Amino acid sequence: MRVLVLGAAGEVGRAAARVLAADAAVDRLVVADLAADRARAVAAELGEKATAQPIDVTDHAALVALMRDADIVANTVGPFFRFGPGVLRAAIEAGCDYVDVCDDPEPTQTMLDMHAEAEAAGITAVLGVGASPGLANLLAARCIAGLDRVDTVLTGWNLAIAQPQTRSWQPSAAVVHGIEQVSNTIPVIRGGRQVRERPLRATVVDYPGIGRGTGWTFGHPEPVTLARTYPTITESVNLALAPRHVVAALQLLGRGVTHGILSRDRAASVAALAERLLPTESVGLLAASQLPPLFALASGEHGGAEATLACALGQVPGLTMAEVTGIPLAVGALLRAARPGVHPPEAVFTPERFFGRLAPHCIGAPAPESLAVTTATYRSEDADRQQLQRGSLITALLAGH
Repeated sequence: MRVLVLGAAGEVGRAAARVLAADAAVDRLVVADLAADRARAVAAELGEKATAQPIDVTDHAALVALMRDADIVANTVGPFFRFGPGVLRAAIEAGCDYVDVCDDPEPTQTMLDMHAEAEAAGITAVLGVGASPGLANLLAARCIAGLDRVDTVLTGWNLAIAQPQTRSWQPSAAVVHGIEQVSNTIPVIRGGRQVRERPLRATVVDYPGIGRGTGWTFGHPEPVTLARTYPTITESVNLALAPRHVVAALQLLGRGVTHGILSRDRAASVAALAERLLPTESVGLLAASQLPPLFALASGEHGGAEATLACALGQVPGLTMAEVTGIPLAVGALLRAARPGVHPPEAVFTPERFFGRLAPHCIGAPAPESLAVTTATYRSEDADRQQLQRGSLITALLAGH
């Protein structure tokens, strides 16, 4: 398999490229990035399979030409509200399969609307194969499969797993994405319809086996794609988990942009400065949370009674944004779904198969069954506690709260 990684000199792209270069299924890996020197350094690190290629993803003709020589492209170039649809359009023209880590709801919708074009070209595109979205979608699919009827689906992620490997004074694509989401209305599902509302609304989560915790509504694609895949869903939001003072700072920056006090670029620079000054100890931040660092929760009916089922990621491929996003992307590329069109991950991957391929890349190479830890209101407290403690350092921390 010939794989092209766009943005491969960045942290997320580099994490994906390392996994791909080490896999026997990959014959050739192209490390493509706007920063030519950094691309060459990454290619040299990865060995003889890898070659470097400078590329500007806004140069459509050059991008199409590069993709024509690949079987699949893994795109990490963000922010996706600027670059995502253009890169997918090039993949369709080149006849190249596509996976990405798009975490913006608007370009996700735009790219989903390109389904017929991708299908006609015979290519399969899978959007948002990272942590949230990505693993969160598959955790949600696991929850939905465990209920007889589903009304509400929540997905949540902790800001502590969104930390970069290295801190910079310049805003990253993730920071720019964050400012875009806190300064605009976001899509959520209310009453069976997609509506837009202000972000960072406090939402109390009653999590089976753990108890109550608070998350804050955030602009991620999961509500959009899950309601598309499972049309019976009537309520769905994505939640960011963070201390109240961090949420208050994000709300302040968002309002500053909304009211014209700050430009988006200025707000992103302030956020990058704040990120650089925050603590870097991910494990401590995760342990202090009331809820799992990455989870999905579904409510509806089981056995004729109202029920809630939750599924948390019990093992992780690392403790930085690069690892928890880039490594799932690599797994998605290696699985290479064969269903022409444009899809979210829950429409083409089963949780069992995906987590089975991800497990060897997680810390300690755990058993695949320990990656998804399920608790439910229709189980006993002891059963839920055993699930939380079974082979999972992360959820065991929460079981002891």
